[in-house]
Amino acid sequence: MPRPKKCRKVCCLPPISQFVPAGEDVSYRATVVMTVDEYETVRLIDNEGFSQEECSGYMNIARTTVQQIYDGARKKIAHALVDGLPLKIEGGDYRLCDGKERYCGCGGCRRHRLGYMDETQKEDNL
Repeated sequence: MPRPKKCRKVCCLPPISQFVPAGEDVSYRATVVMTVDEYETVRLIDNEGFSQEECSGYMNIARTTVQQIYDGARKKIAHALVDGLPLKIEGGDYRLCDGKERYCGCGGCRRHRLGYMDETQKEDNL
């Protein structure tokens, strides 16, 4: 029996969940679907500049899992760009951050990120 999937923590849903090539009638084309947790790894690693290790801490999953999610997400983005296909972000196995943590590990701002890193270093020293 396979191990149950661990729910991935996501800061928030993407503000825009669908991208369509400009000037094309793509209604007849297949749509590339990226999950919300794949979007979150791309956001944290490529947009926020986190390492895979930091990303795994924020999402409460293993670094190797982050690497697999990230690789899959980049392949989907490349497929949509190269082939001119619509990209839709939906679904996946995730839970939204409730914002009630002592420190927010979602990477929303540098202060939260540094607070998380300080807290994890304190835990490591204990």
